[in-house]
Amino acid sequence: MLRALMFILPLALLIYAFIDCLNTPEDEVRHLPKVVWVIVILLFPFVGSVGWLAAGKMRHAPAGGRTPSEWHRNHRHEWVAPDDNPEFLKSLREENKKDESLLKDWEADLRRREEELKRREQGTSGEDTGAEG
Repeated sequence: MLRALMFILPLALLIYAFIDCLNTPEDEVRHLPKVVWVIVILLFPFVGSVGWLAAGKMRHAPAGGRTPSEWHRNHRHEWVAPDDNPEFLKSLREENKKDESLLKDWEADLRRREEELKRREQGTSGEDTGAEG
């Protein structure tokens, strides 16, 4: 039992320190950059873990009183239904204006082509009747 505890305790300490280091915001890390702390914890499991717990992280609450759950709560994106989202409705209006102007251009082009076809038909039918008479 004691032999197993000699392996389980440092492993648990390593896992705890590693996860704690990864979840700590960058502005609460002391003495070394966060990436360096992760490398130290992984390369020197016992010394790195104890070093991280003793000197690597600020243990008092920051001035804003931020905790991980508080941070996630304040930075959560709330989903809004599309018909209640003013930005989405504005984008729909803009797309609708673009589509309407495109449709007007197409209609004008279609009218122009139809008139051109009518003129050609009248011109060819007038030539046919003139040649016979």
